[in-house]
Order: sequence, then structure tokens, then C-alpha cells
Amino acid sequence: MYSNIHAKVEEFVAQYIANVMNGDKTCGCAHHQAFPVLVVLFGLLFLLGEMNVVAASTVSLGWPILVILAGLLKLSKGMCKCC
Repeated sequence: MYSNIHAKVEEFVAQYIANVMNGDKTCGCAHHQAFPVLVVLFGLLFLLGEMNVVAASTVSLGWPILVILAGLLKLSKGMCKCC
């Protein structure tokens, strides 16, 4: 289950980096900046869990919260001027 989510996150990050490298302008809206921050937090949560810096129960509770937040951001997509 974790590998499937991890693969999707890696795919998203790779596409985001490719867009930036191709000169595609990224939006400056806080709405669009929050999603990459959630991706970084998601990765850090798993990394810290693997390094036993945070308890497994924290990882088990934290990743669904981050996924829910990402979903809520996606639902609110039409709330900025550029969308």
C-alpha cells in the first residue's frame, strides 16, 4: 500500500520538476504552493518514520491527514484567479 502511494508521489514530483525545467510558469497563489509543501511533509513523515525518529503510530495517523488535506486542496481548485 505504501509503495503505491510513494510511486504516485514520485510521479507527481517528477512531473512538477519537468514542468519547471521546461520553463512552464508556476502559479504564485498560496493554493498552488500548498500542495508541494504537503508532498514534502508527506515524504518527511515517512522518512522520519523509517529512521525511527517518530513513532509508527504517528506515521499511521499522519499520512491519512496529509492525504485528506491534499484532497481538500484539490476540491478547492477553482477558488483562485488562475484556475
